[in-house]
Amino acid sequence: MRLLNGRDLAGYIKERQGAQVRALRQAHGINPKLAIVLTIDNPVIDTYVRMKQKYGADILISVDVHRVFQNEVRNRLKELSADDSVHAIIVQLPLEDTTETEDVLSLVPAHKDVDGLGSNPEFEPATALAIMWLLAGYNIELKGKDVVLVGRGKLVGAPLEKMLLSAGITPRVLVKETPDVPGEISKADVIITATGVHGLITADILKQKAVVVDAGVASEGGKTVGDVATDVYESRDDLTITPVKGGVGPLTVCALFENTIRAAQRVASAKKA
Repeated sequence: MRLLNGRDLAGYIKERQGAQVRALRQAHGINPKLAIVLTIDNPVIDTYVRMKQKYGADILISVDVHRVFQNEVRNRLKELSADDSVHAIIVQLPLEDTTETEDVLSLVPAHKDVDGLGSNPEFEPATALAIMWLLAGYNIELKGKDVVLVGRGKLVGAPLEKMLLSAGITPRVLVKETPDVPGEISKADVIITATGVHGLITADILKQKAVVVDAGVASEGGKTVGDVATDVYESRDDLTITPVKGGVGPLTVCALFENTIRAAQRVASAKKA
């Protein structure tokens, strides 16, 4: 079994990003700042927020966390949007009331929308970008392969489909309504899954020597789990696959800060102009 370990790649990216931030601070007097707005208490989400805070501290990017009730979100986003010291804003999903997701995300100005989830994004969504980095970092060739995306969610599947199409790769996208999802998966050379349904991808439905990228996130028994069932790791030595921990996740954090740095660099360029 060959593991697609995002942590190994993240170390190199983090080193480069640290140098970019130092250059912004020293040459332009810009201290990049990311604001995270969240409305719910959830142990899995809190873990991700802490990861972002630690990563930001390591590369000298300030990460401010704004915990608000959902009826306060609009005012807080208005304040952060107008604050020139804040270069990047993300709304940590899910919201307490998910029916307002589209409306709330649309309030983040495009030049600060580093999650790329608003109506006119200027940045590529972090998880989709992380998956592309991971595949490129391990020299996984996609052209000429049967590539399947399991799920077309706003965070991963939909933006990743666009990125693949722009790279000349046409993936097959499987959703709940797709007849015989396991049968469709069994034909694929490369499977990228992000449904949040633990155990959806089992050992018996994967083609020999398939590549599997698990970007699914769910909580089970207080633990964070993905879409791939445990039996896959126990019985399929022929696969190239993301590990249970340290696959897409570390690179997603890198990608978020990549966009944050780019947002700050645009401010620096505007200053010079």
